[in-house]
Amino acid sequence: MRDVAIVGVGCTEFGEMWDSSFRSLFIEAGVQALSDADIKGKHIDEIYIGNMSAGRFIAQEHVAALISDYSGMSELHVPATRVEAACASGGLALRQGYMAVASGISDTVVVGGVEKMTDVVSNQSIEILAAASDREWEAFYGATFPGLYAMIANRHIHEYGTKREQIAQVAVKNHYNATMNPKAQFQRAISIEKVLNATKVADPLTLFDSSPITDGAAALVLVPAEKAHQYTDTPVYIKGSGQASDTISLHDRRDICTIEATVEAAKTAYKMAGIQPSDVDVAEVHDCFTIAEILATEDLGFCEKGEGGKLIEEGKTELDGDIPINPSGGLKACGHPVGATGIKQAVEITTQLLGEAGDRQVDCETGLCHNVGGSGGTATVHILSREA
Repeated sequence: MRDVAIVGVGCTEFGEMWDSSFRSLFIEAGVQALSDADIKGKHIDEIYIGNMSAGRFIAQEHVAALISDYSGMSELHVPATRVEAACASGGLALRQGYMAVASGISDTVVVGGVEKMTDVVSNQSIEILAAASDREWEAFYGATFPGLYAMIANRHIHEYGTKREQIAQVAVKNHYNATMNPKAQFQRAISIEKVLNATKVADPLTLFDSSPITDGAAALVLVPAEKAHQYTDTPVYIKGSGQASDTISLHDRRDICTIEATVEAAKTAYKMAGIQPSDVDVAEVHDCFTIAEILATEDLGFCEKGEGGKLIEEGKTELDGDIPINPSGGLKACGHPVGATGIKQAVEITTQLLGEAGDRQVDCETGLCHNVGGSGGTATVHILSREA
């Protein structure tokens, strides 16, 4: 198996992109990544595209062929594959691209993710996203993701004494980080009081505990590590890749306060990279709701189970903390175009490792990306490093 490097990155602005179409968003991110790597389309062997639900958001299926066509790749007959794993579609596209290069099947792979979510009204988007839960046993009975994660939050509060203010602090931190990210959907700071006093979406979670509906795209160029310096003087290496599944429905879990797919995917990635959680300098984790970031810090091994609230309260996950979490602003403030999120996380960690993150830059040599589908039915974890 070959080592794999990232040699180009691209990312659109995230937000309500009324003047951009689904296809133009992906092409914008892809062109940025190819330009960053100084690679021409004729050199691309494969394309993997993370996308959850274009068929319902914009009534467009056959997404891979669409992207290949409008990227100018159809004349070259470059194979393109759509990858779907709900909100983990991007992370899984990255894993598929990684495996294609690592196996030797392909030398140059573009992996990307895209979602255009704002072309439907809010009630429709909530119903579309609910399709990532168990339709028969959850969504059919009215369970939404705010409701599912609210149950997790309430159980975490009951089981571990987690404070409501600690959960709210996740949103405060991530909004602050996003003020320094020009691609972020929300570039304004908020207070704990604003989070707590916002409109309730599912008790105890409020509007400001929830990630937004977002349009956006992101892309990466992957090549074999031994060829990376043909494209850039500063490649970033994928040292570990893990994926795991769990029950799609929350009620079938052994413990709803633990996303075991995250635990298992992280074990695989750590073992492959030959590191421990304490070796990670910065992480982008899946904070679709504020409680989800607290779970992630625990399940990824950055603290003991039940200590995630204390970790955020003590400032250890801030930009100058022991383990900076979501310097981009995370899903909460940077935005959450579900198919693109996992790729954006890798773009952010790559940018951090290259020292190009501007005012939100942290001191790092090893970074982690963590992407979750639904309430934890799928999880991917990738370890990135400046060192080959």
